[in-house]
Amino acid sequence: MLDHFRRSLDTIAAKHRTRALRAVEMRGDGRLVRDGRELLDLSSNDYLGLARHPLLMKRSADYVHQYGAGSGASRLITGTSAPHLAIEQKIAGFKGTAAALVFATGWQANAAAIPALAKAVQGTAIFADRLVHNSIHTGLRAASGQVHFYDHNDYDHLTRLLADHDNAPARLIITESVFSMDGDRADLARLNQLSVDHDALLYIDEAHATGVLGARGAGLTADHPVPEGSGRIVMGTFSKALGGFGAYVACPDVVYDYLVNMCAGLIFTTAPPPAMLGAMDAALELVPDMNAERAHLAALGEQLRAGLHRLGYDTLGSTTQIVPFVVGTEAAALALGNHLMDNGVAALPIRPPTVPKGTSRIRFALRSTLTEQDIETVLSAVAAWEKP
Repeated sequence: MLDHFRRSLDTIAAKHRTRALRAVEMRGDGRLVRDGRELLDLSSNDYLGLARHPLLMKRSADYVHQYGAGSGASRLITGTSAPHLAIEQKIAGFKGTAAALVFATGWQANAAAIPALAKAVQGTAIFADRLVHNSIHTGLRAASGQVHFYDHNDYDHLTRLLADHDNAPARLIITESVFSMDGDRADLARLNQLSVDHDALLYIDEAHATGVLGARGAGLTADHPVPEGSGRIVMGTFSKALGGFGAYVACPDVVYDYLVNMCAGLIFTTAPPPAMLGAMDAALELVPDMNAERAHLAALGEQLRAGLHRLGYDTLGSTTQIVPFVVGTEAAALALGNHLMDNGVAALPIRPPTVPKGTSRIRFALRSTLTEQDIETVLSAVAAWEKP
């Protein structure tokens, strides 16, 4: 087997897809330190700069001192504490749902919740955007029922698929609200209506919208209420704009009860620890009042897109704090990433299988702690790049 592993690594290297772990020290001012160099940080998902916010650090430490380092067991044994239930109530209030559950990570939440939901009805028809996150694809592979992919944000295609499977015993539509690699948005108004028209349950991943978009930073779903008579499940994370770790599924009461009884990724794993809950609590306190930071972040995104367009580059359909710069081949993305690093910018290349073949890119992930001058520094570095 070891020889097979080596040959597999050789194949990956030949495609310029080798990955490695390298130590980075995050700073609170939109900078990081890597290999002893201070760089502008345009790769982290700490969109509001909360990862080093004093309140998150203090409350996380306070929870450790009060409740201990670990939770001790899975949720259904003795792992559910009063802080777990309190945080879940706060999440439900933040997202405007009846209930919520916390998970260890966003990947775990998607990979575990989706197959659990599909299990409720034999023959469930699932309709997912082709560009959903790896964790959703993992959940879909584990799900029973028929999975149908619609072309990215193509709701005419989705409508045809739904009509073709109107005789299915149940229907589940899955999308991201902000797509993690393209930085564009789903049309939630249209998806809400399709869910009503076709009696489908809508599952929305808000990992990259939570904290950044929507009223009070509660995600795009906050601006698109659930239509009367329909159901909706919203997943999101605390590990991006909310500065900590962990994830949530916000949902109707009946879905909460069902997942507690049927979701293996919740039942058979140790409950999230107190430190994680403390950071969650602080983030939920801060984020609703961070409108100024959200406005600044949106302006930085517009500035970067406009500058890249002036230089003749396409940013796909980005309208958010995620701005892709597609260069095509893996080699070109690596070369551009190294060039940016040499010019003081940490914006790391994204390559297949994370993105489709031929669309390797730099994904600029902006933070509200950056300045307009920082964006001009990035654009100057891009302008100086000579594509191989």
